[in-house]
Amino acid sequence: MNSDNKYILAIETSFDETAVAISKGRCIVSSVLTSSTDLHKKWGGVVPDIARRAHIESLPLVYKEALKRARMKIEDIDIIAVTYGPGLAIELEVGISFAKELAIKYSKPLLPVDHMEGHLLSSFILNSKCNGQLKEFNKKEIFPALALLISGNHTELVLMNDFGQYKKVGETLDDAVGEAFDKVGRMLELGFPGGPIVSMLAKEGNPNKFKLPIP
Repeated sequence: MNSDNKYILAIETSFDETAVAISKGRCIVSSVLTSSTDLHKKWGGVVPDIARRAHIESLPLVYKEALKRARMKIEDIDIIAVTYGPGLAIELEVGISFAKELAIKYSKPLLPVDHMEGHLLSSFILNSKCNGQLKEFNKKEIFPALALLISGNHTELVLMNDFGQYKKVGETLDDAVGEAFDKVGRMLELGFPGGPIVSMLAKEGNPNKFKLPIP
C-alpha cells in the first residue's frame, strides 16, 4: 500500500501542549491542540508534573475531537504515530502509553517520531484543502536545504540533503531562543510565557515600554 494513501493518527505530548492530528500523505485531515500554559503562569515556567496531569486529562478528549473533525473512526486509521523525544520524559510517557494502548487494542502499527525531525518535515505538510491532490515536487529543486529549528530547548541549523539525511551545522551553546525570550519577560515582570509579549512589544518599536523593574 502506498504511504500516500495511509491515514496516520499522530500524538504529541513532549512539553506543555497536547496535540493529536490525522493526516493522509502530506495532507492534514484534522488537527486539535490544547495547552496547559495557563496552569504554569503562577510558577513562571512549565512544571513537569502539572503538565503531565494536564496531558492525562486532555489527551482522551483531544483524541476524540481529532477523529470527530476528520469524520473518522479509529478503525479507519492505518498507523499510530507518537513523539518519543526529545522532550520531558514524564510528559512523553503519557503520549507513548496512550499510543501503545491504541496500537495494541486496534492492531495498528506503531510509529515512533523524533520531535525535531517532526518540526523539520512539517514544512512539507499541506492543509486539509489539498483534497488529496498532492503536487509532485522535484527534489533537485529543494535539496540541499538549510533548516532553522526553534523548539523548547532546541535552536538548531540543520542541513537537509534529502528526507532522512541531515547534518547539524549549528546550535545554541546555552539557552534556546524561546527560553531567552521567556527569561527577558520574567526580568521585565511581563508574566509567563514572556516570549509572545516581548515579541509583540518589539514589533511595536517602543523602547520606553522596556523598563527593568527597580530593586
